[in-house]
Amino acid sequence: MGEAALPGSLEAILAERRQQVDEALEHWLPLQGDHPPQIHEAMRYSVFAGGKRLRPILALLACEAVGGNPEDAMPAAAALEMIHTYSLIHDDLPAMDDDDYRRGRRTCHRVYGEAIAILAGDALLTHAFQVLADAGPTRLLPERRLRVIAEIAEAAGSCGMVGGQAMDILAEGHEIDHPTLLYLHTHKTGALIRASVRVGGIAGGAEEEQLEALTRYAERVGLAFQIVDDILDIEGATAEMGKTVGSDLRRKKATYPAVMGLEESRRQAAYLLGEAKEALRPLGEKGATLAVLADFVGQRRH
Repeated sequence: MGEAALPGSLEAILAERRQQVDEALEHWLPLQGDHPPQIHEAMRYSVFAGGKRLRPILALLACEAVGGNPEDAMPAAAALEMIHTYSLIHDDLPAMDDDDYRRGRRTCHRVYGEAIAILAGDALLTHAFQVLADAGPTRLLPERRLRVIAEIAEAAGSCGMVGGQAMDILAEGHEIDHPTLLYLHTHKTGALIRASVRVGGIAGGAEEEQLEALTRYAERVGLAFQIVDDILDIEGATAEMGKTVGSDLRRKKATYPAVMGLEESRRQAAYLLGEAKEALRPLGEKGATLAVLADFVGQRRH
């Protein structure tokens, strides 16, 4: 997983999309001074702490890949980042991973206290669905908007991300087999990545074959992303990662390197990313940026 420079075109696309997502988040989030100010400050502290904005960018690129207008996917993109940030706030809490740093900054509960951090996560999750349900900022037909809401709700809930996080906690300190690890990773991390790509396709009016191609791509990218994350927890540097590395080993977490070994984990990630790019064939040239983004997932160092 050596360091590699991003192609200039992808770097420019990612920078442009990050700026667009940040502008949308700025628009839809409560202002820092809104009453009660401390909860809104904590929400914004965590949302604007940096980050790759991978999930919202995937939604926007998937929308474009099926010929849609990415503005139609922007409410979903912003909501996905709010949900992702809520999950990070809660994941960092002492009752879960007990982390002091996230994205290079003190974690939310270390700055605002555990109670406000929990409430900030709760508020972000709830506000995400307010944005999704608001007919004002989107031209999507009501039935398409409802489909997007249902897709994200399922991915974020007990049959998706929350279920995967629960399995992650319950598996700590125990030896697990590969099918259990696969379930854990595809739900804890993969479910929201899968939903991000699918809702982008839905917002863009994807035909069934296109949506199937996007789904295959997303499932493989989502799993590969978590495998790379597992590897970086061992090999990454704290300065690059923006969080304390080695915590998975200390807590005896269920990870791919722990179950499969480092070399096999690298092979699995590379194989999955190859399959992800192959899945995009039905989209032709419109899927090119998503294909290059798969390489970025494999090459990232943070």
